[in-house]
Amino acid sequence: MAKYEYTCVTSSGKQVRGEVQAGNRDEVISLLRKRKLRVVSVKRMMGKLKFQLTSQSVRLQDMSRFTRQFAAMTSAGLPLIQCMDILANQTENKTLADAVRRISADIQGGSSLAEAMGRHPKIFSSLYCNMITAGEASGNLDGVLLRLAEHQEKSHALRRKIKGAMTYPAILGTVSVGVTALMLTFVVPRFAEMFVELGGELPVPTRIVMAISNVVQKYFFWGVGVIIALFVGITRAYKTEKGAFFFDSVKLRLPIMGDLERKSAISRFSQTLATLLSSGVSILEALSITAKTAGNKVLERGLFVTLEKITGGQTIAEPLTETGIFPPMVTHMIAVGERTGDLSSMLTKISQFYEEEVDAAVDALTSVLEPVMIVILGIVIGGILIAMYLPMFDMINQIS
Repeated sequence: MAKYEYTCVTSSGKQVRGEVQAGNRDEVISLLRKRKLRVVSVKRMMGKLKFQLTSQSVRLQDMSRFTRQFAAMTSAGLPLIQCMDILANQTENKTLADAVRRISADIQGGSSLAEAMGRHPKIFSSLYCNMITAGEASGNLDGVLLRLAEHQEKSHALRRKIKGAMTYPAILGTVSVGVTALMLTFVVPRFAEMFVELGGELPVPTRIVMAISNVVQKYFFWGVGVIIALFVGITRAYKTEKGAFFFDSVKLRLPIMGDLERKSAISRFSQTLATLLSSGVSILEALSITAKTAGNKVLERGLFVTLEKITGGQTIAEPLTETGIFPPMVTHMIAVGERTGDLSSMLTKISQFYEEEVDAAVDALTSVLEPVMIVILGIVIGGILIAMYLPMFDMINQIS
């Protein structure tokens, strides 16, 4: 399919430009007429050489900024088409800007905002589109957009905290492995050659380090190949339903990381469900969307089971308890929210509580990992150096 650039006039007399993919020029004209646009010109775009292999990804930070600006414009009373045009021009992310231009053209063709956004599922999630649908139906689009922006900003802050906690240990671990590999590959063999020339019996630690060095040199590329194969295998397995469920269940059982994963999952669940319910989305639809955006397959499966049982007449709190993920405090608070009819407010309190718990868990993880990694690095490198210098100390003693 080729890409065409068009210029049209709307029923109100406003000129619009855009791009569309189609098999030929007649298909483009037919498509534009279905959108109730009067065609002025249609030109086929020539293929351009692009050096980037993939389109620019739309980050959560880009989406939260876009949503916040969109909310400010709608609350100021600007028309929807004008909001889209302004956002398309000022959005720095090119992929998002192109999507906004297409959304603007679809709205002018008679689609609703939610329908137009739903045609770009990689950018606008089901959570986003369902909340927009609720906002359009209730006439409170600016309020819904504000809730969406706050939800995205909190999600981005949560991800940033977790990534920030893992960045330093990851760098330190990589440096440790790199330094150890360099010493075993280049430094230890030099000492080994010198010790062989001098003769004599070497201490046990020195012989162990030299044996490890020989193994590393002999099977280095095999080891790298095995690591790459494991990484690729785990990545592919994680893309399958069973593989993702297995690895997510393992993450929840890890000593320190499991606690952080559980708390962040509960925080995401509470925040997402509260945002949807406060925007007017039905409880069944809200639970379905929350399950799809849970970020953990164990929690996702538990939420879908909960959804089935709610459809059968049970409350939310009872099946959530059976998942084994939610602590008693959470399920009790949800039960209270159901009885009082203020579930979204109770979920917001749970989310705020677990955001603080995630902060504390991140601090605890950082405080534990940093000294442990430093001690391990010191033991490994220090042990190698001591093993290499032991024969020299023996020779000095013999000379003395």
